[in-house]
Amino acid sequence: MGSALNRRIHAWLAGNPDESILRWVFRTIVVVTVVVLVADLIGLNEPHVSSDAASPQFDIRKEPDAPAEAPSVLAPLLKRLMPLPKSDPALEQPISLELRGGGRLYATGTITPGSARAFADEVDRHGEYIKTVVLNSPGGSVADALAMGRLIRARKFATEIEAGKTCVSSCPLMFAGGLERRAGERATIGVHQVAAVRSANAARSDNDMSLAQNVSARCQRYLSDMGIDLKVWVHAMETPHDQLFIFKPDELKALNLVTSVPDSRPEKSRS
Repeated sequence: MGSALNRRIHAWLAGNPDESILRWVFRTIVVVTVVVLVADLIGLNEPHVSSDAASPQFDIRKEPDAPAEAPSVLAPLLKRLMPLPKSDPALEQPISLELRGGGRLYATGTITPGSARAFADEVDRHGEYIKTVVLNSPGGSVADALAMGRLIRARKFATEIEAGKTCVSSCPLMFAGGLERRAGERATIGVHQVAAVRSANAARSDNDMSLAQNVSARCQRYLSDMGIDLKVWVHAMETPHDQLFIFKPDELKALNLVTSVPDSRPEKSRS
């Protein structure tokens, strides 16, 4: 290779140096190009590590860099949730109203559209005798529950859930209307999200969302007016519609959802 280079140098000096130089430059470029191409081909056949492999890989199904077994921030809430109780045939019927002794108006069954009107009619007929509205209901129409709750507060009635009875879904809204609110031992009081009902002319899902937000705002304003801690509604909005957040007795008192709860301590500890 050294002798060839010497011959080319002598040729440049002997002949046309400019033309010889150009030919040499051209041939050098060709040689360099071939060498580069060969090196690239060799590199393609060797195993290599992609630069992407060194960067973090994010899975949209979980937070980046989170441990695979990291507990969810919702874990404490999920432990508190329970599925909807088995339907009671007696409570599946539209709410019935029965005035009994001691001024106790029993409201039993599902709150349906029109329940508020029937309740108002009952109050108009027997309002002077009614002292306490006793609830046992799986809930139902939010609008009717709000209307009945406001009427209960306007008439200064008390509300009560007897021992072992149920007041869930929209029923606690009606219960919140009581000037005094009593819950018996093992009474079940629970909440969950509001299910928006699609109207006949609602063709888009954003209409449903707007309706749900409007109902949620009405419920929050109502609970505030009734003097109830709005954390009650936070628990409702965190809970899927097919489950329930059941309040513990101390939570009911702390959130002012009840004004009195039975003392479940043993007799010896009360003294």
